[in-house]
Amino acid sequence: MTELPSRRLLLVHAHPDDESINNGATMAKYAAEGARVTLVTCTQGEEGEIIPPSLAHLAADRDDSLGPYRAVELAAAMKELGVVDHRFLGGAGRFRDSGMMGAPQNHAERAFWHAEVDAAASYLVAVIREVRPQVLVTYDPDGGYGHPDHIQAHRVAMRAAELAAEPTYRPDFGVPYSVEKVYWNRVPRPVAEAAFARLREEDPGFPGIAPVDDVPGVVGEEHITTVIDGSAHSSAKSAAMRAHATQITVHEPWFLLSNELAQPVFTTEYYERVLPPRSAEDGDGNADEVETDLFAGVGA
Repeated sequence: MTELPSRRLLLVHAHPDDESINNGATMAKYAAEGARVTLVTCTQGEEGEIIPPSLAHLAADRDDSLGPYRAVELAAAMKELGVVDHRFLGGAGRFRDSGMMGAPQNHAERAFWHAEVDAAASYLVAVIREVRPQVLVTYDPDGGYGHPDHIQAHRVAMRAAELAAEPTYRPDFGVPYSVEKVYWNRVPRPVAEAAFARLREEDPGFPGIAPVDDVPGVVGEEHITTVIDGSAHSSAKSAAMRAHATQITVHEPWFLLSNELAQPVFTTEYYERVLPPRSAEDGDGNADEVETDLFAGVGA
C-alpha cells in the first residue's frame, strides 16, 4: 500500500464551483501545508446558468455541453488551490445536475436527485477506503440552501462514511475505514450580516446585492465549532473562483453569480463539527472551545 500523508481531508460537493466558494481558502491552506486534499464532485453542473454571452451555446437547452466545460474549469480551479486529487463521483457524467428544486430536470435520466443513496454512496466508499481521510467536509441536511443536489450530496457523504466503516460491506473496496471527524459547511449569521453591511456601505455599483440567506449554511453562532483563517490564501481562493468563469464573476472582495447579485468572498471559513459531536457543557459550564484546525485531536 502506498504510504499516505499524515493528514488527509476529503470534501464532497454537488457541482464544480461549490468547492471554491465554500472551502477554497481551507483547501489551499491544507494543500500548502502538505495535507492530502481530495475533492469529490457529484455532478458536472450541466444545468447551470452561463454568465459569458459567448458561451451561451453550451447551455443544456442548446448544445448541452456545459458539463465537460465546467470540468475543465474545475481542473483549473484546483490548480490554483494546489489540489491534485479531484474526482467526479462514479466518474465524469455518472450523475447529472438535477437543476433547482421543483424543476423538470429533477426527473431527468441520471439526475443525481433521483439516485438511490446507497448505490451512489458506494462510489464514495471506494474513495474513502482508498484515501482514508481523517476529516470529511460536506453540506448540512438542507444542502446549505435547499438545492436538491446539495441535499443529495449530504445524504451520500454521510451514508458513505457509515458504509466505509462497515466490515461486511463491499470487501472488494478494501479494508473498512472509519472517518474520525465530519464537518458541515457553515457561515455564522453575524459574520454574514456584517459583510453584507460593508458591501452596502461601499456600494461598488453592482446591479444588486444578494440577501444574506443566499449564502449557503448561514446559522447562529452557537452552531460554529471550527473557524479556519484562510486569509493567507485569499488570492488562491479568488483565483479558483475566477476559474469558474461560466458561473462566477469576481470583483475581490466581492463576487456575483449569474443573478448579478453581489456577495462577499469569505476568506475565513466556518464549520460545524458533527462527528464527534460537540460536548455538552461540563460541571463548570464550559463547552468545547472553538477549533482553529480541522485536524485538531486527530490521532490523539
